[in-house]
Amino acid sequence: MNVILDPNLYHGENKKDNFFEGWYFKMVTKDRKHTLAIIPGISLSKDSHSFIQVLQGEKNSFNYFRYPTFKFSYSNSPFSINIDQSSFSLKRLLLNIRNEKLKIIGALYFDNIIPWKDSTLNPGSMGFYNYLNFMECYSQVCALDGNIQGVLTINDELIDFHGGKVYIEKNWGKSFPLSWLWIQSNYFNDKRATVTCSVGEIPFPLKSFRGFLIGVTVDDIFFKFTTMNRSHLDIKLNNNDITLQVKNKNFKLSLKTKSTKDNFILCHGPKDGKMIPYVKETLTGTVQIELLDLKNDKLIYSGEGYNTGIEYGGNLINSLE
Repeated sequence: MNVILDPNLYHGENKKDNFFEGWYFKMVTKDRKHTLAIIPGISLSKDSHSFIQVLQGEKNSFNYFRYPTFKFSYSNSPFSINIDQSSFSLKRLLLNIRNEKLKIIGALYFDNIIPWKDSTLNPGSMGFYNYLNFMECYSQVCALDGNIQGVLTINDELIDFHGGKVYIEKNWGKSFPLSWLWIQSNYFNDKRATVTCSVGEIPFPLKSFRGFLIGVTVDDIFFKFTTMNRSHLDIKLNNNDITLQVKNKNFKLSLKTKSTKDNFILCHGPKDGKMIPYVKETLTGTVQIELLDLKNDKLIYSGEGYNTGIEYGGNLINSLE
């Protein structure tokens, strides 16, 4: 029950095969010149291994660091995972990653974390779905927003993350959804807003369904639009960009992304027990958001988010080809 009530924790304690779990840390420097995504995780299958994926937004680069499973360890009290010489938690990253192409050394510390608001009945961002033990994939937004202190040395270049922004989420299960898209930004010029949006075609007994988790904060007030709270979603794809509207009985949210096709990076995701390259992501997009109060016919917020993560996966990856 602990890992159901706190989805941030590691779920693989008794898993031996066809299981993956990964945590996604996206960091942006205060000057927005550097956007870095670090994805530590483990894949248990015929090709079992632990890994750290690294995406550098400004360089459009991707590196996959592969380690034996015995290099992976964890604690759920308090939560942390270790892979080789690096350590990860919701409070800090201690990094010592290196291969022939890339070397990252340093420490980043997180504070003023804003979590996805939940309850015992609906734990985590997936809510009641966390109680179902037959889902192919589970997702959790660990931190909608947070501040960073610390520096990293990347290939002998010192990068200052003091005053920057962090976003954290995770996924675990057997495979990613049949198809999905993801949009995220917590870097708005007025510093008033954050947005995260995940939409996927979810395998389910008898028939798949479209599930979504969309969370917005404005002036620290949280608004959510999810499959569980009966929100209604409309999406249009235009090459590598998305126009999306979602509403419930009280609020309406509009999202519109802007990105460059050549800035998408091919990275790895879990499918049928293997980590394979079938995810395309950019860290250099923008997203325009507009949030309306339907009851009072009032604009709550309108603004543009920068250093936006935009991702397509599964069947949707073909939309970028």
